[in-house]
Amino acid sequence: MKINEQIKCVDFPCTDTDNNSYVLPSVDIDAEKIRIVMITEAPPNDKADYFYAAGNPFYLQTTLQAFKDAGASAASMQDILDLGVYITTAVKCGKTQYAVSPDTMKNCSELLEKEIALFPNVKAFMLMGDVAIKMMNNIWKNQTGKKVIPAGSTYKIRGQAYYLGDKRVFPSYTPAGKNFLIEKSKRRMVAADIREAMKLI
Repeated sequence: MKINEQIKCVDFPCTDTDNNSYVLPSVDIDAEKIRIVMITEAPPNDKADYFYAAGNPFYLQTTLQAFKDAGASAASMQDILDLGVYITTAVKCGKTQYAVSPDTMKNCSELLEKEIALFPNVKAFMLMGDVAIKMMNNIWKNQTGKKVIPAGSTYKIRGQAYYLGDKRVFPSYTPAGKNFLIEKSKRRMVAADIREAMKLI
C-alpha cells in the first residue's frame, strides 16, 4: 500500500504552509505489520530531506540516530518499517512560520485521521512534538469525547502511561531536524521513549 495513493489534499486551504513541499510516503508499506505509528510535526521545506526521500535524507539521518540511541538496529527507512514502525508527519506541507496555526492543524487533522485508520494493528502512537500531540488529541476528542494526553509541557507529562483503549500513547519530542542533534537532553528522552514503545512489539 502506498499512503500517497490512499489519501491526498485536494484544495490546499492552509495559509501558513508551503504546498510546494506537500508530501506523503510513496513507498510500499505492509499496513498489517505496522505496530507503532510515529507522528512528527511537518515535512521539511526541501522534499529531498523527507524521511522517505531517496538517498540519505536529513530527516531520516536524525531519526535513525534516535533509533540507534534507543538501541534499535536500523540503517534505513526500510529497516524502521521492518521493525513495525511507520513514520509520518501531522502536517503534510512544510511550514512557512515557526508555529502552526489552529486552522492548519484542523485542516490537516482530516488527512491524519484517515491516514492512521489505514493501520489496523497499531499498539502504540508516538506523538513527537506539540503539533502532533495537539492534532491527535483533537482527533481522539472528536472520536471519543476526551483527550488522551493532558495539557502541560512535554518534559512534565512524558514518562507516564497514557492509553487510547488498549493502545499506548507516548508524548515525546521530534527526532527530525538539526536541533535534535544539538539538544542532548531531548535526545536521551526520545531514545527512552522509543525503547519503551519497542517493548510493545
